[in-house]
Amino acid sequence: MNTPVYIAGVGMTQFGRHIERSLQSLAQEALDAALSDAGAAIKDINQAYYAGVTQSPLQGQIAIPGQVVFSKIGLTGLPVYNVENACASGTSAFQLAVQALRAGSCDVALALGAEKMNVEDKTRALAVFEGGWDVLTADENADRLIALGAGVEVPPGSESSRPYSRFMAIYAAMCRHWMKSFGTTQRQIAAVASKNHMHSMHNPLAQYRVPFTIEEVLAAAPITYPLTMPMCSPLSDGAAAVIVCTEAGLKKLGLDRRRAIRVAATAIATATPRAADEFDKAVCRRAANAAYEQAGLGPEDVSVAEVHDASAMGEIMAVEYLGLTPMGGGGAAAEAGELSIGGRIPVNTSGGLECKGHPIGATGLGQIHELVTQLRGEAGARQVANAKVAVQENGGGSIGFEEAVVTINVLTR
Repeated sequence: MNTPVYIAGVGMTQFGRHIERSLQSLAQEALDAALSDAGAAIKDINQAYYAGVTQSPLQGQIAIPGQVVFSKIGLTGLPVYNVENACASGTSAFQLAVQALRAGSCDVALALGAEKMNVEDKTRALAVFEGGWDVLTADENADRLIALGAGVEVPPGSESSRPYSRFMAIYAAMCRHWMKSFGTTQRQIAAVASKNHMHSMHNPLAQYRVPFTIEEVLAAAPITYPLTMPMCSPLSDGAAAVIVCTEAGLKKLGLDRRRAIRVAATAIATATPRAADEFDKAVCRRAANAAYEQAGLGPEDVSVAEVHDASAMGEIMAVEYLGLTPMGGGGAAAEAGELSIGGRIPVNTSGGLECKGHPIGATGLGQIHELVTQLRGEAGARQVANAKVAVQENGGGSIGFEEAVVTINVLTR
């Protein structure tokens, strides 16, 4: 665990609807950008980890998705590992690459995630999310989670008649659970979405770059109370890549050390049986505590964060579990501007999943791309002043009352 590991290069496509592009072309663009950023060549990569979730259900590529994609972009002959961990797949691939370096099995490794989620039949794409829990008890799972929102009055006209994934109803139930437990308001949730849309204006790789005020978020088309359209992440296509290396790898690449970002901690936790109100036992809290202990840092040291906001409520929950705000304080912090660029602890400077996009296998690596850019001081108009410590949180799937898996990474300049 004491072996220093560094991020040498990052690259990603713009996330969005890339109907005319192939998965291969998206992966190629992300790889080329990461290689260029690291000053590396394909021959320098010793091992590769591929994150992808939708190739099986949407393209029929049931097995070896990484080998298939890599064979088309010049990554052949080296060890390749396929990683599926729901929406945390990209970060899981990154963590495995880091573990390989720490184990001494190689000096330079690649984590790459890619997805093509936009297909003609949107219902097929939405159905992918139904595989993110125990499919044998799907109705029971949904009933248990939706019941969390019981007791909150739903205003007339705040429910869409359009068909959405029932995970939207579950996200809404979590919002209502926080409303009952902590007094979180719909306006505070809208403040998160507004903030992230404002941040995304300055991110050329974001899927959405249109600003929204809090009032505009509240007045937007409803999905399921209290969620409106701008509070939720879209279906996205895209790819992202991260190259990691040891000290020996840095020397081999000849990288300017000022641009090498250290991986101070990498932690992962999975769900455990707990009551819905046992917040200290939450999987995100447990993973965060492990990461902070490993890094020898605490939430008070964090300069900037990227967290998993498949809905705006996800950001509120994450910042609370990460200790960036007190439990129940995430919404108020967002409304007060504390989580905005220029605020106490900027969160989702990229625009987050709501605006940057959410191509499942690439999502976590896209978060790392943003944090590396911030720590290098290369984020332009969205730059966080004097950013030194970054935390990334990426969750996926559902078991019990929480995510099936949460990955946390701490990066330092």
